Amino acid sequence: MKKIVLSLVLLTLLVSCNNKNNAENENGENGKNKGAYFSDCKKLKSQAFYMDSILFTQMELDTVSAQKAIIAFTEFANYCQSDSLSAIFLVKTAQVARAINNIPQAKMALDKCIEDYPNFKERPAALFLLGQLYDDHNYMNDENEAKRLYQKIIDDYPKSEWAMSAKGAIAFIGKSDEEITKIIINQKK
Repeated sequence: MKKIVLSLVLLTLLVSCNNKNNAENENGENGKNKGAYFSDCKKLKSQAFYMDSILFTQMELDTVSAQKAIIAFTEFANYCQSDSLSAIFLVKTAQVARAINNIPQAKMALDKCIEDYPNFKERPAALFLLGQLYDDHNYMNDENEAKRLYQKIIDDYPKSEWAMSAKGAIAFIGKSDEEITKIIINQKK
């Protein structure tokens, strides 16, 4: 329950992100293949936005649409790596993949985002989502790795909103939803 709510908050945050294009990046590295790169990236970005809009309107995630979105998001992110939105679409890939229980795909997208985009302003969110995958006993079930990722957020991004979330996540590692609910209720008293 806690993980779904946090993921939905993150999805809303990323959907509302700035859609400015970096024209230099869209034209390709060092001007090579400017026309083809720009044209292809423009098409791939359009497909990614289209699939994002389809998912955004669904009340319940349709697996076929989710799989199409994952393909559109990853094609855009992988081919147009220098576009400022590539990292965001990797996070979206992870969220959609997780929602349809494709945990290996979710992990792969988050690993790529964290590795390839060290200056991504939402990197702490990507780290947090990866920590959730490791934290959940239904997914990767590695509490030590989850704690390491949460601690990395606290250490590397202490002033981010994700640092506070990571502190809370560390406190809840190994606890069931029922135990967490009891702790929260007792804290409110």
